[in-house]
Amino acid sequence: MRTALTRLTLTDFRSYARADLALDGRAVVLTGPNGAGKTNLLEAISLLTPGRGLRGASQAELGRRMAGETSGRAWAVAAVTQADGEPVRLGTGVEAAGAARRSVRLEGEPVPPGRLADYQRQVWLTPAQDRLFVEAAGDRRRFFDRLTFAGEPAHAAHAGAYDRAMRERTRLLTDGPADAAWLSALEARMAESGAALAAGRARTLTALQAEIDGRGERPFPQARLSLTGEWEQMALGGAESAEIDARLARALAAARDRDAAAGRALTGPHRGDLAVWHAEKDRPAGECSTGEQKALILNLVLAQAARLSRAESAPNPIMLLDEVAAHLDRRRRAALFDEISALGLQAFLTGTDEQLFEDLQGRAQGIRVDASGFAPLDA
Repeated sequence: MRTALTRLTLTDFRSYARADLALDGRAVVLTGPNGAGKTNLLEAISLLTPGRGLRGASQAELGRRMAGETSGRAWAVAAVTQADGEPVRLGTGVEAAGAARRSVRLEGEPVPPGRLADYQRQVWLTPAQDRLFVEAAGDRRRFFDRLTFAGEPAHAAHAGAYDRAMRERTRLLTDGPADAAWLSALEARMAESGAALAAGRARTLTALQAEIDGRGERPFPQARLSLTGEWEQMALGGAESAEIDARLARALAAARDRDAAAGRALTGPHRGDLAVWHAEKDRPAGECSTGEQKALILNLVLAQAARLSRAESAPNPIMLLDEVAAHLDRRRRAALFDEISALGLQAFLTGTDEQLFEDLQGRAQGIRVDASGFAPLDA
């Protein structure tokens, strides 16, 4: 299903008291000085999908806050998206300052947040991910889960169910009472959700590797991907979810004393990791240059976007690429822009220097963002 945003309206969101942006469905280049609000616009768009958006912020952080105000105001993000040529109105926000959860509306009617995935699939890349290959495993796991979620929206529900059961199990083990029957029930939930997580990650990795291998000669380095977790390895090896479920439940039950002493679960898909190798150099991504690492990450995002763009029964993905031109040379920037154009997907790109996007001339809607508002660019 072809999708593209055609209007974005913000109310008391981050730095914006009110903003209204008309879009023509093409790629969008947002340029302007640091602090002008470019990333805030991307974050607002990212909240048109289930989850906490590209910054992972709490609801209180999202509301505009003036000097002297101790908490953020109630905020709203509204959008019109074209879905196969038909306009659909989406909205999200909190109706009162301090609200713990945001509400979601579809054509003005309240709906569960999961309904957003029927109209919006997104992949994104932010400067915070530039050091992905040298940071902790949790950062890579969250990045890969986001890629998985873009293709399989149920993945987020499995992750949420797993985390809730794991936290409750840890509380029982450390604070008591360590009731065996209740622990078994929690471990059964963890095992079921954990098996689904491992299977989803394995499917995504297999599909991404095939996409990367089949894309031929490109200016982006070829990547070899693997998942290092025991449970993901089982899934990659062909184990059925039921087999992973049963084995994980047994492992959790056997590890109660150890996990109680550690104060955390020491086995499960929350311990997995994504490993990426630069294929031509045959070395881990973490040992490559900053530019090569950026290109490797971007290759994964583009491969997932390309794969999802061929899905007939789901929305085409929208790409959010914050400061994407940083660390890319002219050749790779031009290749990135060519791929975005060839895929025919709507992408939002930010940067401080308009000249970095000159190879998108005539192929994108250019918008300058500054303290006075929005102004069109000749992009």
